[in-house]
Amino acid sequence: MKMITALIRPEQAGDVKRALEAKGFAGMTVTDAMGRGEQRGLELKSGSCTTRIDLLPKTELMLVVDDKREKLALETIVSSARTGKIGDGRIFVCDVKKSIRIRTGEVEA
Repeated sequence: MKMITALIRPEQAGDVKRALEAKGFAGMTVTDAMGRGEQRGLELKSGSCTTRIDLLPKTELMLVVDDKREKLALETIVSSARTGKIGDGRIFVCDVKKSIRIRTGEVEA
């Protein structure tokens, strides 16, 4: 199993969620987050004033998928989250050694 964590633009979250659901990925966790990438936030200029916004709003989307469906999930996220502009986000993939369903105690390794 793989845990996929995607940090994406908040305005793309609905599109990504719908695209994943359409491909059969129902279970996911979605949270609001603040962060920055290589651009280190934004610098806004208004007349003679310059304001730096250090952390930008992001949406964190997390799902666990079977190894066989990892590539499909990643392609779906990338294609539905991409705007082509700086700040589109980042995806991290980690191995999951074990999953325990709390309600039943079922263990999946």
